[in-house]
Amino acid sequence: FGWPGKELTPDSKTRYQAVIGLDQGRGSSLRTTLHKMERHPDITAPHAGPAVAPPGDLAIWFFILAELLAFGVFFAAYAFARARNVELFNEMQQTLDRPAGALNTVLLITASWCVARGVEATSRARPATGARWLAGGILCGGGFLAVKGVEYAAKFGAGINLSTNTFYMFYLSLTFFHFMHVILGMVILIVLWWQTRQGLYGPANMNGIESGAAYWHMVDLVWIVLFPLVYVMR
Repeated sequence: FGWPGKELTPDSKTRYQAVIGLDQGRGSSLRTTLHKMERHPDITAPHAGPAVAPPGDLAIWFFILAELLAFGVFFAAYAFARARNVELFNEMQQTLDRPAGALNTVLLITASWCVARGVEATSRARPATGARWLAGGILCGGGFLAVKGVEYAAKFGAGINLSTNTFYMFYLSLTFFHFMHVILGMVILIVLWWQTRQGLYGPANMNGIESGAAYWHMVDLVWIVLFPLVYVMR
């Protein structure tokens, strides 16, 4: 399209397309549209909005990636050792408490759900509700530690330790490494719960609570991989 005897430049075509988009549904004629282009030469095509940044502080995401890399190395080493000792690993898996592991999976998933609800409530200027949801996440995390502690007590009571065999070396190393991360996550949640109760977080200040929640979700994600890998897969 163009005026008689005059072709639209590439930039003019872009402005023309932008105006056509703005005028859709209004029944404007082509002549009116072109007239607007002449009167408003600064009209340009809409630009894409700014990229959405991940929630929380950027530093926490570098920390999370480093932690996931460490667990990834652990998982790869476990898979390599298992491939070389399939019969031993299958036999030793039968000695694990799978119901306890499944219960812990439910507890951690529930804890993450509570934390997510707490962050959402806080972002809607409801810190009291957010603190209650965080408390629910803390209780579920405490339940995980209690169940895992009972598991450890049973294994140590039976004389099992890191030197028992290759499977238990990996089992105790992996699960205890994760256990320590759950403890750190619990400390973070307790601090967030206290600060949320004090009204330190709200729609205008979500960086701290989002960073802590992101770390907790990482702890949950690692267990979701660890449980089937160590307890279930044969």
